[in-house]
Amino acid sequence: MSEWTIEVDRAACLGTGMCTSIAPGHFRLDGSTSTPVKSEVEPDDAVVDAAESCPMEAILVRSADGSVLAPQV
Repeated sequence: MSEWTIEVDRAACLGTGMCTSIAPGHFRLDGSTSTPVKSEVEPDDAVVDAAESCPMEAILVRSADGSVLAPQV
């Protein structure tokens, strides 16, 4: 299975903790912003759910071929 990449735009992140609640194994709060636990992860719907739930759309999830999985535009 191909890995996904997770990026968090820390300048846009408000640190609401939505992502840590939805996908605690993939995100953590680092001070007042979120950061991915690992930048490359096995595919997990919780990661997409977290990106889609981010109020600032600060989380970007890409497939192995570079296409954007979340957030959906």
